[in-house]
Amino acid sequence: MSRITASRLSRLLTGWSADGAGPLPRRLADALAELTARGDVPTGTVLPSQRELAAVLGVSRSTVTAAYALLEGAGRLESRRGSGSRLRGTGPSGGGAGEGRLASFDYRSAPLDLSSGALPGLPMVAEAVGALGPDDLAEPLATDGYHPQGLPVLREGIAASYRAAGLPTTAGQILVTSGSQQAVWLIAQALVEPGDTVVVENPTYRGALEALRARGARIVPMGGDRPGAGRDGADVAGLRALLRTSVRPRLVYLQPSVHNPTGRTLDSAARHGWTTALSEAGLVTVEDSSCAELTLASGSGPPPVPLSSSDYTIGTFSKLFWGGLRIGWVRAPAPAIARLGGIKKSVDLSCPVLDQLLAVRLLDRLPEARAERRAELRAALATAGELLRGLVPDWEWAPPAGGPALWVRVPGADTEALAQLARRRGVAVVPGSAFSAVDGFRDRLRLPFAHDRATLAAALSVLRECAARS
Repeated sequence: MSRITASRLSRLLTGWSADGAGPLPRRLADALAELTARGDVPTGTVLPSQRELAAVLGVSRSTVTAAYALLEGAGRLESRRGSGSRLRGTGPSGGGAGEGRLASFDYRSAPLDLSSGALPGLPMVAEAVGALGPDDLAEPLATDGYHPQGLPVLREGIAASYRAAGLPTTAGQILVTSGSQQAVWLIAQALVEPGDTVVVENPTYRGALEALRARGARIVPMGGDRPGAGRDGADVAGLRALLRTSVRPRLVYLQPSVHNPTGRTLDSAARHGWTTALSEAGLVTVEDSSCAELTLASGSGPPPVPLSSSDYTIGTFSKLFWGGLRIGWVRAPAPAIARLGGIKKSVDLSCPVLDQLLAVRLLDRLPEARAERRAELRAALATAGELLRGLVPDWEWAPPAGGPALWVRVPGADTEALAQLARRRGVAVVPGSAFSAVDGFRDRLRLPFAHDRATLAAALSVLRECAARS
């Protein structure tokens, strides 16, 4: 009989209180029933106690009690003394409950939506679309249009960008994917079996946690709130300690450059430490460089070269140019690319050819795009810093090395409850626990700052009031 924690359930319940109809207990009951019908929470799952769920949802215990009673009256919940409340329904049974770490992408109707750090598209994307013509399409149209590993011209272009940065790469080492999220998913499918140990930073990218959980991985976090760990989650000492036990990780997932969600970039000493430890141990390393182009450094140069110990490197056009351009990639040895490509064919036979042709054109404008994004992010960060210091001076945050968001500590608050309260006030934000394999960082928020001043000010005012109640 599976159980779901209050923290995980709260992530799946994103949007329930603002988007439903009727009294709050009825909305909560309907949302729980819908989760079961969809299979997000399998039939037979034991729900958290009323007290625990009320705390993370930011509602009174009587609201949860009433919601559970409504479900029980409708035959959708079975309560037994000593064994908790178990969901009943017609949805799928068995298996683990979904993590819900990406649930914020399902509910985008909040007036002030800070649930995603994705940036608006650069104007040069529209210009590149307008520049595509018959000559660009002539060669692709002469084929059947199916390129499971990606258009050859795009694979070569991506490989050339690595070579220019000093990392020898051939087109055969590149697999084009539908964004970096598919790249993470493909690697998890190829390398991880249920029960395998996977080491991640704490915190880390929530999409990676989702993909690894779906494969049944045993995720071991390094860093974060653990005593003796580095404040930014990069903990080589923790990895070395783990390796002194009998545990042999299947892979290590890292973000050395512009980490999501903290925005930090490892300095040369830390990068050397990770490279040495990983090389000595011979561990398979996945380096996610999806946000690396969003550095706040001046100029238009490329981001740091990936760690020399990385077996798989993930990149994307979606962060720098536009989230709607779903073109990412994996750089890996050619045999690994062939294996990943085989798995990808079971999902889609080819990324859209027109999107890939657009990406080819945008490769030539990488320096221009970098300079534009960096200037944009630096200006937005300055505005956000001014607002934070004025509206919530007790909140704590470190200036990031890059990225579109701040990793903010809200002293004395439970940010899971804060996020639920804020949603009912029209502000969508993601609590720190969504980025932790162990539901940690309950005092943190990922706060995207690339919004206009009025939007940020209004959102922070609501969040400040909700923090006082959480």
